Amino acid sequence: MRSPVLPLTWHIVRSSGRRGLQSRLLAAGAATVGTFVLLVMVAAALGSGARADRTAWRTPEPAKHGTAVQALATTYVRHEPVTVVSVAQLPGRRGTPAPPGLTSFPGKGEVYVSPALAALLHKLPANQLADRFPKVPSYGTIGAAGLASPDELVAVVGRAPTDPAVSEAAEGSTVSDIDQAARAEITGFSGTHASLFTAYDQQTALVGVALLVMPVVVLAAASGRLGAARREQQLAALRLAGATPRQIIGMTALETAALGAAGALTGAALYAGLLPLLAEIPYGIGGWYVSQLWVGLPWLVTVVVAVTGVITLSAVSMLRQVATSPLGVAQQADPRRTRIIRLVLFVAVLLYVWSSTGGGQLSTRQVVGLLLLFYGAFWLFGPWVVDRLGRLVGRFARGPATLLAGRRLSDDPRGAWRTVSGLVLAGFAAGFFAVSMVGMDGSAHRDQVAVAGAHASQVRTLLRDAGVTATVDTVGEDDWDGLLSGTPGVIAHISGGGRARRDTAVTALTAANPARPPLTQDYVTAGDRTGIGRFAEVSTATLALSFLVATTSAGLTAAAGVLDRRRIYGLLRLAGTPLKVLDRARVRETVIPLVALAGGTTAIGVYLSYRLNRAVGASINVTGVLELAVCVAVGALAMFAAIGGSRPLLRRVTEDAARSAD
Repeated sequence: MRSPVLPLTWHIVRSSGRRGLQSRLLAAGAATVGTFVLLVMVAAALGSGARADRTAWRTPEPAKHGTAVQALATTYVRHEPVTVVSVAQLPGRRGTPAPPGLTSFPGKGEVYVSPALAALLHKLPANQLADRFPKVPSYGTIGAAGLASPDELVAVVGRAPTDPAVSEAAEGSTVSDIDQAARAEITGFSGTHASLFTAYDQQTALVGVALLVMPVVVLAAASGRLGAARREQQLAALRLAGATPRQIIGMTALETAALGAAGALTGAALYAGLLPLLAEIPYGIGGWYVSQLWVGLPWLVTVVVAVTGVITLSAVSMLRQVATSPLGVAQQADPRRTRIIRLVLFVAVLLYVWSSTGGGQLSTRQVVGLLLLFYGAFWLFGPWVVDRLGRLVGRFARGPATLLAGRRLSDDPRGAWRTVSGLVLAGFAAGFFAVSMVGMDGSAHRDQVAVAGAHASQVRTLLRDAGVTATVDTVGEDDWDGLLSGTPGVIAHISGGGRARRDTAVTALTAANPARPPLTQDYVTAGDRTGIGRFAEVSTATLALSFLVATTSAGLTAAAGVLDRRRIYGLLRLAGTPLKVLDRARVRETVIPLVALAGGTTAIGVYLSYRLNRAVGASINVTGVLELAVCVAVGALAMFAAIGGSRPLLRRVTEDAARSAD
């Protein structure tokens, strides 16, 4: 016998009218936003790893029987790092393969530069940058295979084996030289050590992904429950008419899976279409190559299936009462109470997270795991808090709008939680990131340029010839507080001129020690600045996407709530309740749990940030408090704007109160 599931589902969809269509469009829209954000998150994480792999060839991999010498050096211009790879073919050895991005191994005197560096070489005066490299009639171009970003500043210089730039002195000796200077005999460019400027991008991006996953899951789950009241009433009637629980579940799964798949595929198409624009968004060393942000077909299918699955499971999970007690659902007699076990589980998770962050330094995997664990616990805990808030508000309410809001909160705490959950979890991200931006004073050596192993007289002559006024001091092995960190050399204190004068000094002093580029404040603090910069960029992106997801979730849920409750609103209007009171009750239904829960999660985020900073020995950014306040204020305004957007819908569904009540 043919199953009635498909024809019944099609009949329900066709007969649901314009308002049913609105709920379905809202659900598909939520799936679109969730899929798009999730794919962008996955693309950032995978792309960061791909970019790091493209920089590994620059750090020489020592070989027992090398055929060439490779030296890595780092210099700075306009506070941006310029990676210089010097190579020299050893005589009497077999040929060495070409570096990535080049068609042949560079010969002596040949210079290849990245497109971004080539543009900068033509833009800046020669005494600020070009004079740091050998003079050549024209520069070769490094292809995309050798670059992590179109904006990278990279140069490959062919040298003679006896050139000081590839001598043993080029290995570096100061603490700052780690990951910025290296030298070894090689047989090829198959290194595995990523550049300092890309090595930790993926780990930082994964922290942002962990903070965004749960809000996206919340949005997908909420979209699966859009139109829940209407669907429950229809399915309860069918259940009373003789439909089996399996048929009820099948109809719901079929409808929501189709909607979720349509929305998810739209989000995937939006992501694919916007890839060129997404590639322009800088992260770390700059923008992206489009291929780095393409997640691939397996990941694309996985995300689409995952979003569709979450939406379907969310819709099916609400059918327990329909299957077991259809008459109670039809009479709307389900109080939807929550149990205290939610509180017990949440406290247990908080104690575990607190104990885990009190020890030593945490790995990225541990941080991600703790964040996901906390999010999952708070997702269970939220409805319990909303239920208790509703009871308290209903008991102490002094006006009709507040009383209605309290009753709605206690009658459907899970539905009210879905409305505010996005911003509540975004508040945690805001508190965690805004205060986690550690600060660092970079002014100690701002106008200094140091040269290891140089002589003061030589440095004075080079600076005088370049037209740079400076005070020159000789430092020895006892000076650990300066740029050279205990390495003998010379430090020049540049007088005036700002960034351009400092770059001119660096270029002039390159000749003082060809094996070791001059050091500046940028060189010494590169590791700290890279970590801080990546964290700040990820925090900004995470907050922006979190509030986007939260606002979308709140707006869609509020609109669907109006459609689901049109019968209740119609009855209240027939009883004489002013439309203004209904709208105020709807807003307070959001404001009350939002203030209580978002304030709590923000405080928890600040606390966990403090614990994490203490574990890694970092200081807290004081200005982050102001940034946090701005983020929360903007998020709250966006939330209220999204909820206010459904006010015309409330007016329309209550225009014919008698019909809505029926």
